Formats: sequence, C-alpha cells, structure tokens
Amino acid sequence: MIYSCEEHVDIAIDTVVDEYETFPQLSKISKEEELSTTCEYCQNHAVYLVANE
Repeated sequence: MIYSCEEHVDIAIDTVVDEYETFPQLSKISKEEELSTTCEYCQNHAVYLVANE
C-alpha cells in the first residue's frame, strides 16, 4: 500500500504495477485519515491509497 498526494499518484501507480505486475486499486481516503497521513514521496497530505489488492 502506498499513500499518495494528487501530484504523486501516477508514481505510486507505476510502483505498484512494477512490483506486483497487476493493475492497482486506487481509493480516495477519508478526510479524517487525510489529516494524519502523509504522501510517501513528499510529506504533503495524502489523498489516495494505491494498493495491489
């Protein structure tokens, strides 16, 4: 699972595809979770959760 902001969601999708060779599931995270979760690439607030299943 990768938490990502709007700017880095494409990188997160590419990472999951490269690692798991499957199309990832993209989920928008809740507002409460968004406040406490940061993007794994830039430390901004995460908006999406990219996962392999």
